Amino acid sequence: MRTIFFIPLALFLFFAGLAGYMLTQEKNQTVASAMIDKALPEFDLEPAYDGLPGASRADFIGGEPKLLNIWASWCLPCIAEAPQLEALKEEGVEIIGIAIRDTPEDVTNFLDRHGNPYTRIGADDISALQIEIGAAGVPETFVIDGEGSIRYQHIGDIRENDVPKLLQVLEDVR
Repeated sequence: MRTIFFIPLALFLFFAGLAGYMLTQEKNQTVASAMIDKALPEFDLEPAYDGLPGASRADFIGGEPKLLNIWASWCLPCIAEAPQLEALKEEGVEIIGIAIRDTPEDVTNFLDRHGNPYTRIGADDISALQIEIGAAGVPETFVIDGEGSIRYQHIGDIRENDVPKLLQVLEDVR
């Protein structure tokens, strides 16, 4: 009869031990994208910013690899990655932006405050392209080769230590 009182304690110790074990295991921080090596879907987005054209799949066909950056003016990590996007632009990387659920006024204010690394910015008002290419949030950046295929997906904001990796991936897909 007294052993029944030890069952909750045994269960608690088991789950506490399991949680402790799981906390000591190495974590996989990458998410495998189902879109790698697949063609960009067809899209043709209106401009999100008065100073630049919109974006379409045709902008990625022919020529050098480019970055496709999914971002929004209301996204705090997008502010954090702005200096790294400028650094990539200074290295000669063409970056095409897709503004998610944004207004032209907010896009303009964001670019005035944080810089404009983009050659084009398309407006994805209902996140249709974002969902279609497998982006779960903002910001996300994709390396697109000259044939219009997705070669690499960077989830989250680009940090300073991510710039060399992106430059290497762009070089590898030339």
